[in-house]
Formats: sequence, structure tokens, C-alpha cells
Amino acid sequence: MSPPGKNEPLITLPQEEFEEMLNRAAERGALRALADVGLDGEDAAEDIRELRSLLQALNLAKRTAWQTIIRIMTTGLILALMAGAAIKLKLFGGH
Repeated sequence: MSPPGKNEPLITLPQEEFEEMLNRAAERGALRALADVGLDGEDAAEDIRELRSLLQALNLAKRTAWQTIIRIMTTGLILALMAGAAIKLKLFGGH
């Protein structure tokens, strides 16, 4: 008996059987990954919904923080321009 050549397969499987084997392996891997992060119990779906809700809240908070910073900067710029114009026009009792 001679060893198989480079182009000869070691094992042959029907395509359907091979795909089923891949599907089972993928499902086992996904279940193991969920178990590793603690999302494998009866409450896993609820936990994932809570995580998504938490992420949405975090994204909303970040967006609101940036909007607030931009509003403060814009208001400060407008106030500085108004103060400069008031000083230039001597509205504060200057001579």
C-alpha cells in the first residue's frame, strides 16, 4: 500500500454529509462561545436584549455629550463676539 499523493484526498465524504458535519461543528462552537461568556442559560436571550439596550443608552449618552459640547462652544463664541462688538461700540460707558 503506497501513501496517497499530494492531490489525492485522504477521506471522501458526500457533500451533504460534509456540510452537515460543518453545521454541527459550527453550532457546537457557537454554544461553547456563548457558554464561555456566560450567555448560555435560559435567561441568555434576555441578557442579550439588556446588553443591546445598554449599548443603545451608551451611544445616546455619547451623542448627547458631543451635542452639548458643541452647543457650549458655539454659545461661548457668540458671547465672545457680542462682547467684542459691545466693547468696540463703547456700549459700557467707555470714552
